[in-house]
Amino acid sequence: MVMDQPISPPKGGAAAMKLPGGLDARSAAILREIVEQYVETGEPTGSRTLSRLLPIALSPATIRNVMADLTDAGLLFAPHTSAGRLPTERGLRLFVDGLLQFGELAEDEREAISAALGTSGRSLEDTLAEAGNLLSGLSSAAGLVLAPKSDGPVKHIEFVPLGRGRALVVLVSADGHVENRVIETPLGLPPSALQEAGNFLNARLAGRTLADLRRSVAEEMAADRSTLDSLAASVVEAGLATWTGEGRSGSLIVRGQARLLEDVTELERLASIQRLFERLENEETMLRLLELAEQSDGVRIFIGAESGLFGTSGLSMVVAPARNALGRIVGALGVIGPTRINYGRIIPVVDYTARVVGRLLG
Repeated sequence: MVMDQPISPPKGGAAAMKLPGGLDARSAAILREIVEQYVETGEPTGSRTLSRLLPIALSPATIRNVMADLTDAGLLFAPHTSAGRLPTERGLRLFVDGLLQFGELAEDEREAISAALGTSGRSLEDTLAEAGNLLSGLSSAAGLVLAPKSDGPVKHIEFVPLGRGRALVVLVSADGHVENRVIETPLGLPPSALQEAGNFLNARLAGRTLADLRRSVAEEMAADRSTLDSLAASVVEAGLATWTGEGRSGSLIVRGQARLLEDVTELERLASIQRLFERLENEETMLRLLELAEQSDGVRIFIGAESGLFGTSGLSMVVAPARNALGRIVGALGVIGPTRINYGRIIPVVDYTARVVGRLLG
């Protein structure tokens, strides 16, 4: 599902909007009420309960007939022997696409989000982590924040000795972003070789990206124009090699994973969430998340295995791109939670937080 910014709520009830999936107003009202009860309680809803909740007067018998039709259409199912119904993932998709009603965040909520993320004196990593914590807390799900790989100019590179055979490579971007990598160094390497390697690279930065610097240094060494001794040269090569590809890898911050384990008792469900955690640690997952965000100008909602990312049912993901003032995507963020997450609440939260983070990353 794609929602163009800014988000605005649909007006009126089911009869006032274009009904999805060929549903009539009565069927749409019953499906929507069952989904809303599922989001609120997680329990199946029966016809007698619906007769009291629906905005239109229908007898329990009429409601049961409609529920049977919705079940035959694959939108509802009866868990075990319960007389009540729960929405299927297909039913949830239909609800999200055409029946969901949501509003904008209140002004005090916007101010709270902006204040929490705009605290001065905090590193970029801490700010992104706070955004993940914020999303998790506001959604009661796991918060995701993805900062894409950086290909901007490099300001400074430094090699710090860590002890026998190891050194830390510190890379500072022109925008102040700091990244660290540990490299292996030749045994007996003197500290002067690390300093020489750092001086060599810093003298050649001149506002270059890491990819440009790597190519320039490789050409200089291949042409034997380098003034480095062999030990310092090996440090330079190892240091540049820690950032593979055309730029540094991105970072995916996940907060609130424990929320996905709340009230989970089935072994199959636990195994599914464990696979999700493993996928979230995969760099390919970061790239795919960014691709999903890039395909939209606004919030996207994936129910079950729709994203093709986690290959699992029972979970939903709400994700949005973070864009800077020029409209360039500089990251992505969202939440992952059970299919009964509060979509109406989470969509505007993700939407607004993405805009705040976009301004910060930009």
